[in-house]
Amino acid sequence: MGYTFAIEELMKQGVHTDWIVFGTSSGGTHAGLVLGQRVFGFKGKVFGISIDESEEWLKAHVSALASDASERLGKRINFRPDDVLATDQYCQAGYGVLTDAEREALHLFARTEGLLLDPVYTGRAAAGLIDLVRKGFFKKGEVVLFWHTGGQPALFADKYSNAI
Repeated sequence: MGYTFAIEELMKQGVHTDWIVFGTSSGGTHAGLVLGQRVFGFKGKVFGISIDESEEWLKAHVSALASDASERLGKRINFRPDDVLATDQYCQAGYGVLTDAEREALHLFARTEGLLLDPVYTGRAAAGLIDLVRKGFFKKGEVVLFWHTGGQPALFADKYSNAI
């Protein structure tokens, strides 16, 4: 529900964005954003980059979770898998496996934006975002918001200490 109301906050701040891009895995963040999109009339697209799950599973799970969560607002809203935008194009290396793409994203975001990404979630999502930009996935002039969901302590995990 926190991410549902985060959409409301984003809109109250007057932020215009055509896309919200973020890392998705268990579906809670994704479902909250999708529910907020519908409830608060957000016109942009909510696009999850999978960290470890198939696109098919995410669409089914997130739509069910968003539907269930909507009941907390009073009236059930039924979401279909087609209402959920996701890609599993970037999770083939496996959960928590750091690739050159994640390394590049971590360095680029830190160096150019002062944003620390974690090597598992936001690193993978940012790597996917960078690739999508390079491939021309987003139309010229579209505003893309990268939703940073945290996770910086993983930067200091022994597993990644010599890998970043």
